[in-house]
Parts: sequence; C-alpha cells; structure tokens
Amino acid sequence: MVSLQWRNVTIGKGKQADAEGAGDEGIAPIETRLRHNILHLPSEIQEATGIVVYGRRIKSLLFSTDIAIIKNCDADAIFCVHPFTAQRAIISSVIRVADAPVFCGAGGGTTQGDRAVNMAMDAENQGAMGVIFNAPIPNRDLKAAARVLDIPIVVTVPSLRTDVGKRIESGATILNVAGGSKTAEIVAAIRAQYPRIPIMASGGKSGESIRATIEAGANAIVYTPPSSGELLREMMDRYRDEL
Repeated sequence: MVSLQWRNVTIGKGKQADAEGAGDEGIAPIETRLRHNILHLPSEIQEATGIVVYGRRIKSLLFSTDIAIIKNCDADAIFCVHPFTAQRAIISSVIRVADAPVFCGAGGGTTQGDRAVNMAMDAENQGAMGVIFNAPIPNRDLKAAARVLDIPIVVTVPSLRTDVGKRIESGATILNVAGGSKTAEIVAAIRAQYPRIPIMASGGKSGESIRATIEAGANAIVYTPPSSGELLREMMDRYRDEL
C-alpha cells in the first residue's frame, strides 16, 4: 500500500536530505519544514515509457478528485474523473488547485451530445491538458469533439469488445484501459494491433500488477490512491506511538 512518507527534511545550511530522498545523482530534494509529507506513487510506475504531451513526459496519473491529495502528491498528472455528471465547478476546482497537468472527465455516459462536447471545450479553455470521455460515448460525439478541440482526447476502453479502431478513427488520441482484472490482457491485445497508439491504464494496487500492465504495453499508469481517511488513520497511529 502506498502511504505518506514522513521525512524531517529542511532546506537550509547544515541540512541534507536522507539517502531515500536523494535523487538519481544524489541531489537533495527540495522540501520545506512543513510540506515534506507527500504522497509518493509506486516506484514501479517509473518503469513505463510515458506519454509525451506538449513536451512533458507523463508516466503516472493520480485518479482522484480529493483536493488535499491532489495538492500533496508527486504524480505527473491528475486524472479527474468521478461517478457524477460532468460539472464545470469540479473541473475548475481541480485545475485551480493542482500543481500538475489535469486530464478532465467531460462525460460520455450520462452526459452525451452537445453537452459533452461543450464540457470538453470548457475544460480546454480552463487549462486542462486533455479531456476524458467515458466508455459509452458515441463515435459521433467523438468526431464532434475532435473537430473543435486542440487538446488530447482520452477514451476509456473497458473490455475487449470495444471497437478500438473506430474509436481511433473518430478522434481518440489516447486510450484509457480500465478493465479491472483483465486490464493487462486488454492492453496487450490493443498494443499488438496498434503499436503506436498511446495507452494509459489502471495498474492495480501492487507493484507486481503495475509492472504487469506496463509489460503488456501501457505507456502510463492511472493510480487510485488511498483515501484521505486511510492516510489520516496512518498519521494518527504514528502520533499515538510518539505520545
């Protein structure tokens, strides 16, 4: 399980980062006296090749709308999707708070047609790096969005029954594979047929499942973090041990 890492690292003379926090070349990470308890995503994700968007290489995406977690993580990007209808207020809040680029859900399930396209356009105008359409989105809506958007269009693929070719023809820039326990299998099937299409995929909780998804052909991993409640419970356990 991924957890907050507590390091008493302070910027200033006479203070150096511990070995765990040092970079590849032994350079101390920049952290402040208070903001050093960051949510670190699994290190296995760094084995992915990444997806380059506007010159920025993205390997890890944090699947969350929790503002506190979004503000305090080391993900390369934010995957802003939730089970409710797409709403401007949610998109705006996440983009405003996030320090990393944001890929925003614009509908595709309950929200289709002009509303989904307009929501995607609004997300682009607010600064989203990309928009995400859910699996039921009709190809006609993808085509309409592709005509007006100038940011990547991510389309979710939940099973092998999805006609990936039609999705790509209709304007999908990136495929997001979310097939539960069959995710790696779906990724491998898509990669065999479409070797150049960028794929992001859910990688599960363990390092082994993340690595398996990457080896199947995923370029980036969408990671679901522990809840704020779980992280707070860990912090409180630590406080109790110290008192």
